[in-house]
Amino acid sequence: MTDVLILGGTGWLSGRVAERWADAGASVTCLARGGRDAPYGTTLVTGDRDEPGAYAALAGREWDEIIDISSNPVHVAAAVEALEERTKHWTYVSTASVYAANDASGADESAELLEPLGLDDEPDYGRAKAAAEASVRSALGHRAAIVRPGLIVGPGDPTDRFGYWVGRFALAGAEDVLVPDGTDRGAQVIDVDDLADFIVAVGRARWTGVANAVGDPVPLDRMLRHAAEVAEHTGTLRPADDAWLEAHDVAYWMGPRSLPLWLPADLPGFWTRSNAVYRLLGGSLRPLRETLARTLADERERGLDRDRRSGLARPDEVALLAQLRGRTA
Repeated sequence: MTDVLILGGTGWLSGRVAERWADAGASVTCLARGGRDAPYGTTLVTGDRDEPGAYAALAGREWDEIIDISSNPVHVAAAVEALEERTKHWTYVSTASVYAANDASGADESAELLEPLGLDDEPDYGRAKAAAEASVRSALGHRAAIVRPGLIVGPGDPTDRFGYWVGRFALAGAEDVLVPDGTDRGAQVIDVDDLADFIVAVGRARWTGVANAVGDPVPLDRMLRHAAEVAEHTGTLRPADDAWLEAHDVAYWMGPRSLPLWLPADLPGFWTRSNAVYRLLGGSLRPLRETLARTLADERERGLDRDRRSGLARPDEVALLAQLRGRTA
């Protein structure tokens, strides 16, 4: 039987990875703080990675595969030090945000990375992941896979970015929806379940190397049209240009009072990374409409008008639409 250790295993992505390994017949152990159940068929070992001795309960065990998705480079370095000699293969789930530049289209895994985050540096997600990658490569380069996802989407997404659009179109119904001007903008998404399948596949094959786990580039206008159609929205999409949105304090990409997935015009590389390695390794990408439909079902269950981590509250959006109509009247 394959012995798998997941550092985490109770979160959104790591939980799906744990489920798939268990479904494949592996003996799966999840190391997590507790407070959330581990997936059915797995074993939860409680451990706080902020505390000394977090891995003591795993002493003496040998693993065929270890998976870590942490963005805390201190946690990753400590795990590598404690467990590197106890596994045949290690998969680290990084991010496409480790790349130093986003101004060139079609860049692959050989592109320059950000400088790794230092212990005394201000927090930075991309640099933190770069530091974590460096720890894994230094100790386990010949036994490690590094997977760099782009925007992970689908049911259960805690960031509320991708789901904002299909949820908003469903909530608006026959009313208008504010959208960014999508000229020369796009998105590159991967369904969480496709990503989980890929992470398990590289672990089973003990593949070593680096792969961008990203979807095919899709123009933003097309993605928004698909979202509206899946949600059966019958209102009008009202585009606003960058200058107008910025002047009205609407943020790019994510977070409160934002239009999720909308990017500045000078970042074409952010949504056009090469996924050739992912494809060559057999990574699958389900149709965008399927992911949108799955996401809409999840959005309805969670509440279309709930408070969100990303996007505009509907009353704020309606007020902005009124101002936009006044400008164009």
